[in-house]
Order: sequence, then C-alpha cells, then structure tokens
Amino acid sequence: MANDTSYVIVGASLAGAKAAETFRAEGFDGALVMIGSENELPYERPPLSKEYLRGKAERDSIFVHPQDWYAGANIDLRLGTTVTAFDRAAHQVTLSDGSHVGYTKLLVTTGSSPRRLDVPGHELDGVLYLRTVGDSERIKASIADASRVVVVGGGWIGLEVTAAAREAGADVTVVETEELPLLNVLGREVAQIFADLHREHGVDLRVRAAVAEITGTGGRVTGVRLADGGHVGADAVIVAIGITPNVQLAEAAGLQVANGITVDAQLQSSDPDIYAAGDVASAFHPLIGKHIRVEHWANALNQPPAAAKAMLGQPVSYERVPYFFTDQYDLGMEYSGYVEPGGYSEVVFRGDVAGREFIAFWMADDGRVLAGMNVNIWDVNDAIQALVRSGRPVDKAALRDPSVPLESLSG
Repeated sequence: MANDTSYVIVGASLAGAKAAETFRAEGFDGALVMIGSENELPYERPPLSKEYLRGKAERDSIFVHPQDWYAGANIDLRLGTTVTAFDRAAHQVTLSDGSHVGYTKLLVTTGSSPRRLDVPGHELDGVLYLRTVGDSERIKASIADASRVVVVGGGWIGLEVTAAAREAGADVTVVETEELPLLNVLGREVAQIFADLHREHGVDLRVRAAVAEITGTGGRVTGVRLADGGHVGADAVIVAIGITPNVQLAEAAGLQVANGITVDAQLQSSDPDIYAAGDVASAFHPLIGKHIRVEHWANALNQPPAAAKAMLGQPVSYERVPYFFTDQYDLGMEYSGYVEPGGYSEVVFRGDVAGREFIAFWMADDGRVLAGMNVNIWDVNDAIQALVRSGRPVDKAALRDPSVPLESLSG
C-alpha cells in the first residue's frame, strides 16, 4: 500500500486500539496516528465497574497493549492530546495546541461521556461519576472509606457499582426514577429479578424516586434530598444516569448526527472519508434493519476492526448480534440481541428462575427470538445468538424445555 496514505484515529481507548491493530494486521504500512485526550494507554472499560473496582484485577490488566507495542507497530500514539476540530475540506484535524494532522481517511472513536446530574449541590466533593480509570480509582477509594453510599441511577453501571460498594461493606441506597431498575432495558419480568437480587443483598432500593438536591457541609457531600422531601445520608454519591455520545466534533464538522454519528453498515459516515465506531456510532444494522447505537464492550471490541477493513477498501458489513455481560454478587450473565423498550410480546424462561440459573428469551409477536440472556448458565451464548440471527419463529414450549437442545431450534 502507498506509504503516503495516512489514517488518523481520534479516540484512544479500546475501540481506537483495536482499529489500529487491524490496520497493521491487514498489511497497511502507511502513517497511522491515534490521538487521545487521556494520558493513559488505551484500556478496556468493563473492569472499571467490575474486577478492577472490586480490587480483583491489577491495573496493568486493563490495558489493551503494553506501551512498546505501539512503537513496535509504528503507531504514532499521541496521549493527553485533544482534537478541537475536523477540517473536512483540508482533510486534517486541529489539535488544542493549534497544530494540524492530515489524513487520507479518519476514524472517530470518541466514545461517550456520563450524563451529569444538574441539581443543587452537584459540585460538592464526594459526588462521583464513572467513565475513566481515574474515576474508577476514586470510586474504589471512596467506597472503601464510606459507610453510606447513594447511587443515583439503576442501570448497569449503577448496579455494578452498587454490588461493589456492598461487597466493600458500605450501606447502599439506589435512587431510580423508574418503578424498577433496568426496566427500559430488560422489561418488567427480568428487571424484577435484578431488583430482588439487590434487595436480598441489603440494598435500599428507592424506585419512582428522584434527587432534588445533593446536600453537604463544608463543601463535602452529606447526602441527597429526594423529590418527595426525604433525605438519605451519604459519605459518597455516585451518579450513573447514562451516557451521551461525544458527537460535538462531528456535528461541528457538518456530519450527519442522530443519537451518535450516523454511519452505514460499513461504518462510513455522511463524509466518505470519515468513519465512526464504538459508543459514538449510530450504525445501520442489517440484521435489525435500522440504525442502532450500542454502548457495550463487545461493540467497541468488534466494530472498529470492521471499520478499519472498510477504510482499507475491503467489503464489510457489520452485523454482529449486540452482546453485553454483567457480574453482580453471585449473578453472572450474558445478553445477546436487541430489544427496544416495550418492543417484545413476552419473556419465555428456561430453567430455575428462583435459583437464578436460567435463560430468558424476549419474543416478538410472530414467535421470533429478539434477544436471550443466560444467567449463571454458561456455554450457551453461541446458541442464543444463532436463535436471534435465524429470524425464525420458535416453538415456545421447546424454548422452555431444558431437555431440548437450543442448537436444534435455530434451523
């Protein structure tokens, strides 16, 4: 390949690192620049709310590659560097120091940022968010010292942090606006299982509740005041109310943006020389038939290599079944598929729901399996993904029957 070709990756986390790895693995030997605003080497985020937060993984284990890998692969890795603009006409990006880096093609892997809780007291010391490794370390130190923790938001991050705080011995209150945690993600049937799980582990789960104010003394948090007037004391308040894609640069450059940078199945944006992958990309998914934005680790792992191959001119169509996992207390699970809030007809269970060793299947009206989640049952995810991918109606009685192999149901 021509050495005068230059690829620039904006964003230096897992997604950027996997794209860079793919460029070199596919034989590209031109200039390759990866630019990231953090000072850390590219790293994986799941441990930040799981093993690393709980003190069960060493810091070095989160990094995608060691430092010398980048030099060995001839990758110009620029950490602690912020991109301030894309100049599409000049085919260059502008850096915060005013310098420019030219590109033949550009890959955007800028990820997302936590939504902020905009209430009085939000600036107090002890109000924490989780996105970076530094955030995880601050939360780890905080829950080790705190006797009382309030977690605002009952999504995946909020519940994983809750489990870590309970394991550290803190009393934890979760404040969730919906009537169940994870309600919009899992639906009532399975969301109730997670609510029960946390209550069994001593969590004070406040549902249909909202934070009106974060209280404090001397600049330090002392608790939260709820919309109903109640007060919950806290030594730390951890806010986990979702994330928003970092589309500011793309939007300012005039790229098509709608809940993320709009890209096709090849991860190509409205500018043919700019691609996007990971949290920031709203990609057309051929299997699902619409644009979706997936905020989970597997997407950051697998989508950028597809984008890199497309940028190299290879035929690509990214259509992996969306996948994520969680570990909370003694519950481990994997989820594959895609279901919009309320977008299913019923949930079919196989196995021991009360004993938390089961598989749940979200069904469409026509009998197709839209998604499946295996809880404390392993080595079945490939079969679940095959069911989702098949798009065929499945007999519900067979789905419920553990004696019927899942592999036999996808055709």
